[in-house]
Amino acid sequence: MEALPTPPSAGYDISTAAKDAIEAAHNTQQLAIIQAVLAAQQLTQQQSPTPVPVPVQRSSGGAGKWIAIGAGSSVFLLAFALSAVAVAISAVSLTVCVLVLRAVWQDVRKGH
Repeated sequence: MEALPTPPSAGYDISTAAKDAIEAAHNTQQLAIIQAVLAAQQLTQQQSPTPVPVPVQRSSGGAGKWIAIGAGSSVFLLAFALSAVAVAISAVSLTVCVLVLRAVWQDVRKGH
């Protein structure tokens, strides 16, 4: 806190009094601003914060989920196995066809 000003003496003039009055007015304005800031802080502290919703944990789906995954993967693996068998049969038949055509071509070249 500031010390209180000394009482006016005989040599105290009007210009000094005017300066002191202006300074007092500025101090009053600053105090009003400080009071407003403190009041605003108190109001914000008094307001309860909005509750944050707790995230709901979802269940893992249980046994049905894993049964569906197992059934889907087994169907996929069966389809993959059947396509692998089809490719193998195609390769064998192509090889037999090429060998037969080669033998026929050699017979034609020899004149039989």
